[in-house]
Amino acid sequence: MSRKLKVAVVQHGNSSDYQSNLDKSMAGIRRAAAQGAQLVMLQELHTGLYFCQVEDTDYFDLAETIPGPSTDTLGKLAAELSIVIVCSLFEKRATGLYHNTAVVLDTDGSMAGKYRKMHIPDDPGYYEKFYFTPGDLGFTPIKTSLATLGVLVCWDQWYPEAARLMALAGAELLLYPTAIGWNPQDTHEEQARQRDAWITIQRSHAVANNIPVLSANRVGFEGDPSGQTAGSQFWGSSMIVGWQGELLAQADTTSEIELVVELDMNRTEQVRRWWPYLRDRRIDAYTDLTRRYRD
Repeated sequence: MSRKLKVAVVQHGNSSDYQSNLDKSMAGIRRAAAQGAQLVMLQELHTGLYFCQVEDTDYFDLAETIPGPSTDTLGKLAAELSIVIVCSLFEKRATGLYHNTAVVLDTDGSMAGKYRKMHIPDDPGYYEKFYFTPGDLGFTPIKTSLATLGVLVCWDQWYPEAARLMALAGAELLLYPTAIGWNPQDTHEEQARQRDAWITIQRSHAVANNIPVLSANRVGFEGDPSGQTAGSQFWGSSMIVGWQGELLAQADTTSEIELVVELDMNRTEQVRRWWPYLRDRRIDAYTDLTRRYRD
């Protein structure tokens, strides 16, 4: 029996104005839904600028509770359009305790679940450890009325362990809200290598687990408020990837756009019969994966 699911990702630039960003995200959701999308994913921290370029305690004022204003607004939109929405927010769990959190809103507007980013970077221009406590909800898929979603966030996308654990727990799709860009001072060759690596690793998750991958990234230049770096040029390139790593749709590096693709969710069964990776895993020989390094 055929099981079709039309999915979408929204790619746009951001400003410092919360309402303007939220309105832009919602407009993208509406356009995707008008094209038949049943599940729509937004980019990482889509309601503002990527503030992690600097360490500044004033930015904790941007955090919000979950449930809170953004989830209330997007939940109403999900119910109005009868779609699933995946959004990404700066969560205030308690005073002094914050997370980078993805929220899944079901077709009736209810919160199906949330995922707190597990891998937290700390690099020039990406000082996330200053703001975000590592997630404590594990790699647990979120069940919705449409599908079971393996939601991860940005830096998580470089880790095959995260993708595999989601797949082993029954995720039918992998979804990565993302904010990643170039250092404008890098050479064009280095920029190309970085973007290609980013595309390749996510395609590889689709191949290794035989499930589709959705990634939504932002576009546009965002300056470093401290002036210590050249800022970040976010490279967009949002994509929807098929079961064997095929690019079903990909945005360019500058456009504000929605990608909409219809998926045949029965294909996982077919591809896993051809390439039975889960059957042939040597789980008896993988214990060292829980070590930091094999000295």
